[in-house]
Amino acid sequence: MSLPPTPDPQGSSTSANLPPQPQYGGGPAPAAPQKKGPGKWIALGCGGCALIVIIFLIIVAAAGLMGGGDAAKTSAPATATERTSEAPEEAVTETATEEASEEPVEAATTQEPAEATTEQEPAEETTEAKADIPEEGEVALSKAQDYVDIMPFSKKGLYDQLTSEYGEQFPEDAAQYAVDNVDADWNAEALEAAKSYRESMSMSKEAIRDQLTSEYGEQFTEEEAQYAIDHLDD
Repeated sequence: MSLPPTPDPQGSSTSANLPPQPQYGGGPAPAAPQKKGPGKWIALGCGGCALIVIIFLIIVAAAGLMGGGDAAKTSAPATATERTSEAPEEAVTETATEEASEEPVEAATTQEPAEATTEQEPAEETTEAKADIPEEGEVALSKAQDYVDIMPFSKKGLYDQLTSEYGEQFPEDAAQYAVDNVDADWNAEALEAAKSYRESMSMSKEAIRDQLTSEYGEQFTEEEAQYAIDHLDD
């Protein structure tokens, strides 16, 4: 065991204030404890101020973030509202454009077949009509019209005149086409022939009737001859 230190005979204040130093065998002596002085309080005071400044900056930053968040929240609904108000206009515009583009296509589709049919039908009818006209048919028709414009003819008498070897000598099909299409009223032709017989030969109605219906005469039908007799005195 170590013995307590012997007091300094000179009464030194430094030695009296120090606590007794323990004795260690052969090892280094421990460092003396540091004294607390005013410098440490000054350091602590500066650190506290820095901490207060940091806390203040954090509060200001948080307030700014909260304000910015509120502004973002305030502006966000406006943007959403703008988009919501714009969307129906775009949809209405697109729908109107689609309807406007579809209506002419439907109108054109409806009218084209009608126009094509209208244009094609006369061409087909003309082709068929020409196919039905026999050779020399138009010439025979022109000659038949000349005959009925000059003097009265029955349909049968006109046909014989067009086909006779002593007449026009048209083919039978051309002559038939001519008498079927000539511009003539056979009742009126019979009446004209009857008046001619009455005025030129002073014939009776019965004689005129026979002359109008005879196969060696005018060759009108019985109905046509009767019409002429009934209207002879008109």
